[in-house]
Amino acid sequence: MQVRAEQLVDRLSGSLSPVYLVHGDDPLLTMEACQAVRDAARTQGFGEREVFTVDRSFDWQALSGASQSMSLFAEKRLLEIRLPTGKPGTAGSEVLTRLASEPDSDTLILVWSGRLDKKAQAAKWVKALDAAGAVVAVYPLSPRELPDWINQRMKQHLLNAEPGVAELLAYRYEGNLLALAQEIEKLSLLFADGVVTVADVEDKLGDGARFDVFRMVDTCLQGDGPGTVRALAGLRAEGVAPVLILWALVREIRALAQMSAELAQGMPESQLFRDFRVWSTRQSLVRNALRRHPRGRWFALLQGAHRADKVIKGREAGDAWLALQALGLALSGVRLNAAR
Repeated sequence: MQVRAEQLVDRLSGSLSPVYLVHGDDPLLTMEACQAVRDAARTQGFGEREVFTVDRSFDWQALSGASQSMSLFAEKRLLEIRLPTGKPGTAGSEVLTRLASEPDSDTLILVWSGRLDKKAQAAKWVKALDAAGAVVAVYPLSPRELPDWINQRMKQHLLNAEPGVAELLAYRYEGNLLALAQEIEKLSLLFADGVVTVADVEDKLGDGARFDVFRMVDTCLQGDGPGTVRALAGLRAEGVAPVLILWALVREIRALAQMSAELAQGMPESQLFRDFRVWSTRQSLVRNALRRHPRGRWFALLQGAHRADKVIKGREAGDAWLALQALGLALSGVRLNAAR
């Protein structure tokens, strides 16, 4: 039975399936889905938990034997099988298929796997687990879903965020949900009254180097060429990796290229900012950047970013910091041949 991740907690409030397979890319969301299964199992009397982590030397017969032996400490137990690669091999496939086909009311099976692609989901062992219990696919949050997730998470920590906070956190931590969750936990400790402002997030949280990178990007969007040069020099002096700076620039350029295309198709600016989750304090930056560059220029900037990536990785001759400077200045509106 296929179960959506957001439906899992409700499903676990009733009778439990004998088998759960949880797979996905995002470490935090996958971990929390597995934790929900563990909590439900504990609530329903599965007092013992055994964990098996599968690697190249893993003994599947040991797992098979453990599944058939009696628990020494509790009447019911949870067998948790961690399968990082999602590939159990022939022996593992046979054992998992057997576990699914011979359910035991006193044993609950939880298989925690990396993401399973379409081909992997057609494997015999996956189909057996699906037929016997529940398969939970955990998908990464999209940029549009992230602010709502942040708001919900902050409410769980009794935090009241002013408008713009969720969008700011989403912008700063997109692609690193685990770090984002940790920052929200820090907020709950720092602000006992529960009220959090945009200024609080900017001033008190996060990896300083990472935040300085985003400030550098904002300097580019302001059209401040000299400021861009100074910001990059500061990041270099702090030892920030060029690849992190390029990631932030490409992320911004790609989003602006998409926005420029939507504007060219007639989308109103207010809808554009809403659809792309541009929070209010960044709207003037984004607006000015979109006015500064015509639609075709954004794709030229992406080509410049591709060349900078080659330089940073040593695949093309040049200085990585000069390549980043050229790209940053091009984004700020200074025309350089290296960024064309």
